Formats: sequence, structure tokens, C-alpha cells
Amino acid sequence: MKFSSLIPAAALLAALTLVSTDALAWGAQGHRLVGRVAETRLTPAARAEVDRLLAGETDPTLSGIAPWADQLRANDRDLGRRSAKWHYINMAEDGCVYDAPKHCPDGNCVVEALKQQTLILSDRSRSDAERAQALKFVVHLVGDIHQPMHAGYGHDKGGNDFQLQFNGRGTNLHSLWDSGLLNTRKLDDDGYLKVLQALPQPSLARRVDLRRDAAAWAESSCRVAVEHGVYPASRKLGDDYTEHYRPVAEGELRIAGERLAQVLNSALGRR
Repeated sequence: MKFSSLIPAAALLAALTLVSTDALAWGAQGHRLVGRVAETRLTPAARAEVDRLLAGETDPTLSGIAPWADQLRANDRDLGRRSAKWHYINMAEDGCVYDAPKHCPDGNCVVEALKQQTLILSDRSRSDAERAQALKFVVHLVGDIHQPMHAGYGHDKGGNDFQLQFNGRGTNLHSLWDSGLLNTRKLDDDGYLKVLQALPQPSLARRVDLRRDAAAWAESSCRVAVEHGVYPASRKLGDDYTEHYRPVAEGELRIAGERLAQVLNSALGRR
């Protein structure tokens, strides 16, 4: 085989490597970190029920199952298709004020899906299989609802269609918030958990009322997405953007973990 015939294959391999690295970066790590924060805040009763429901999982922890809902399209196409709209809500065009009939028809958005899955998880008359699946969704959706681009504009698909360059590489605004900002720390999960735990304790309500809070959480995330500067005037970004907005993204991860623990303690901490 001639050397020249190897060039396209080598270029393809390099391209696939870059794509897979980006796709599996913060998307998985960020969700795992939300689970890791929550794991440190569970009551003994909630922890025991989490352990029981996840006993058959390869990694039977909140962090271990946190990315599961993003893997459904490959592993369970039917459920992946049915739940595709549960990961986000578009309401930035409407001033970040949630209107269920307009923004979440048929309950297919992150706000209503989180409520419904929490109800299933809380219902001890349901089978363990149903409740375990609901637990996986709840862990993931609490993370999603705190990612600002998952509650942002519909016209650009939550920043997916907003192309830019970050540190000399092509990306889009959604991917930047999913992974690019956090990847600049180059930390593994243990190292990043220490960063999140060192942040100031968030101010949180003592009790969770998902009838109100799921929508309120989405509205708060949306307000981050529409802040001046989040959509940059220049499409070429570097350290200045990182220094300003990475702490915002990290704060969202920390508060997501705290709130996830509240949800699980409320849903699982009583018999």
C-alpha cells in the first residue's frame, strides 16, 4: 500500500478522535459531578433507597448513572426518541417566564419531565424497575435544567447554531457551555469535585416544591443564557470569556447537585 493512500484514513481517524473527545467531555463529566455533589448530601434513608434501586447497575452510584439519559439514543432508540425533548426547554424569546401550554405542550420539556419522573420515583407502589429508571432520569434532568443553554433560545437551538472559535478551535455556544469552559481546568472528577465543594454554600430553600421549583430553576437558567455577553459580540473567544463565565457554569453544577440531593431526600427519605 502506498503511503499517500494512508493519508485520508489518518485524517479521518484524527477527526473522529476530536469529535468523540468533545462529545464525551463535560456532557458526561458535568452530569457525574452533579451526582457526586448530591451523594455527599443524601440522608441515610435516601442513600439506602438509592443503593437498593441501583444495585444492578454497572456503577451503582448517582454519578455512575448520571449520563445514562444522554446514552439512550444509542442504547434504547425508542425511549431515546420519546424522551429527546425532556432535556431542554426554549423560553428565552419570552423573557424567561415559563408558560406550560406554550413552552411545554404535552409535557415534553425538562420542567414537566422532571416533575413526572420525580412522582414515579416517589411512588412506592411502582415496580423497582420503573423507579430505578425514573431515578436515572431525575439525576440527569436536574443537571440539564441547570445548564443555561438547555433553557435558552429556540431560534438557535440553545446556542447549537451559534458558531464561534474558542481558543483557536471551532465550536458552538452550546458545546462551549456543555464542555469547553469546564475542560479548560483539565481536571478529573475527583479534582473537579474539590473545586465545586470549595465554592460558597448556595442559598437554598429548605424544602423542595417541584410544582414551583422545576419551573423556577429553568427560569433562573434561562436568565443566565440571556445575560449580556453570554452571546459574545466577537466570534473569537479566549481566556477572558473563560475567566468570566467558567465560575458561572461551575456555580450551576454546584447548585444542581445541592438541589438534586433535596429532590432525592424528599422523594426517597420517607416510607
